[in-house]
Amino acid sequence: MAGAEDTRLIEAAGLDRDAIEARLDETLAGADDGELFLEHRESESLTFDDGRLKNANFDTTQGFGFRCVAGEKTGYAHAAELSEAAIGRAGETVAAVKAGHDGAVALDPSRTNARLYGADDPVDEGRFEDKVALMAEIDAYARARDPRVRQVSVGLHGELQRVEILRAGGARVSDARPLVRLNVQVVVGDGDRQEAGGHGTGGRVGYADFIRPEAWQESVHEALRQALVNLDSVAAPAGEMPVVLGPGWPGILLHEAIGHGLEGDFNRKKTSAFAGLMGERVASPGVTVVDDGTIAGRRGSLTVDDEGTPTEYTVLIEDGILKGYMQDRLNARLMGMAATGNGRRESFAHMPFPRMTNTYMLAGERDPAEIIASVPRGLYAVNFGGGQVDITSGKFVFTCTEAYLIEDGKIGPAVKGATLIGNGPDALTRVPAIGNDMALDPGIGTCGKNGQGVPVGVGQPTMLIEGLTVGGTG
Repeated sequence: MAGAEDTRLIEAAGLDRDAIEARLDETLAGADDGELFLEHRESESLTFDDGRLKNANFDTTQGFGFRCVAGEKTGYAHAAELSEAAIGRAGETVAAVKAGHDGAVALDPSRTNARLYGADDPVDEGRFEDKVALMAEIDAYARARDPRVRQVSVGLHGELQRVEILRAGGARVSDARPLVRLNVQVVVGDGDRQEAGGHGTGGRVGYADFIRPEAWQESVHEALRQALVNLDSVAAPAGEMPVVLGPGWPGILLHEAIGHGLEGDFNRKKTSAFAGLMGERVASPGVTVVDDGTIAGRRGSLTVDDEGTPTEYTVLIEDGILKGYMQDRLNARLMGMAATGNGRRESFAHMPFPRMTNTYMLAGERDPAEIIASVPRGLYAVNFGGGQVDITSGKFVFTCTEAYLIEDGKIGPAVKGATLIGNGPDALTRVPAIGNDMALDPGIGTCGKNGQGVPVGVGQPTMLIEGLTVGGTG
């Protein structure tokens, strides 16, 4: 099984594997599904702000989650104590959901997945003093770039999560998942006006790839560029107009407005705007959207999901036709479909359900410059902040953190305060041009759903959407 060389958490906790497996078999006998999920996580988060170290947090957590599934009912218990007694009590609790149920334990995944990352431990990588010195160097470098820099914030986060997932009958899978992120934010000012810009990078590797001078300097340059662009921005226009989305991070709009609606639970419960539309046209020709958890080193990638299913390349929309949903084991079983490796949870204290990994639109054939040149007047949106989406209706509102007017087919002045308002499924049917420049985000995405947050990736090429509503200040 994938990850068999990883440290076994049961033995590391001094537990009797035979006794634990016997308890698992007893608890899941007659149930449809379930697992014992064990986790050990080490993490550090450092924040350097206004010329000094502001916060330094170091944390180690471990625990287990025990799940028993019967039909649509789920029993779940968790504890931060790895002991045979705690696991036994949890088993007695969750087994209550199978009372009167005549089921059979679901089959384990038949396929395996290649390891997508190493087992580097960022928390143990380098001395604390060196990390603080690096952040001070980034701060000084940013301030020296432009006299208008008034504040610099640097964030460094690293963690290593080890998981072990056991099923009835002795099936076992384990994984060790590193994750790092470097953030730089710059505030610039001119007189009474201040504006901010930020840039982050990250992935499932150690720190080495992101703390090389050429890497962090690029983050500083990008954060400063955005801040200076915003400093010269004018009030955003309002009204309905064509919008060109840039490549890479703007895929967050695709993630929120489209991706969540393609998760299995929303479609099984028929609360998604895409429910019941399998095989039908839901987007313009040329629109192909996939979820791919198998990209090496990416923030949203996993060797196996949090149910032990190997991740895969899942085609969701192909040339405008709805082809698939992202599935965990429970919803896949109830819908008569195959699990796609999208069963994810924030930690051992949370139940898994369908979540995205790396979700993006494939490239088209158009030159991005030609797409912009085809727009007489519109908006070019390059970076986004927060947004809100109604899964049932597909309606969304997103805030642009970097956007420009398009005037006579040319990129004009930067605008401030632009929001995009529309309907995700409807917007996908009004995409007349897709660029050939697909890019993934730099490794900064975190997705929230049902109170849980998990790391994800997004991406897309340059894309023209006709007739979006732009909310502005001008």
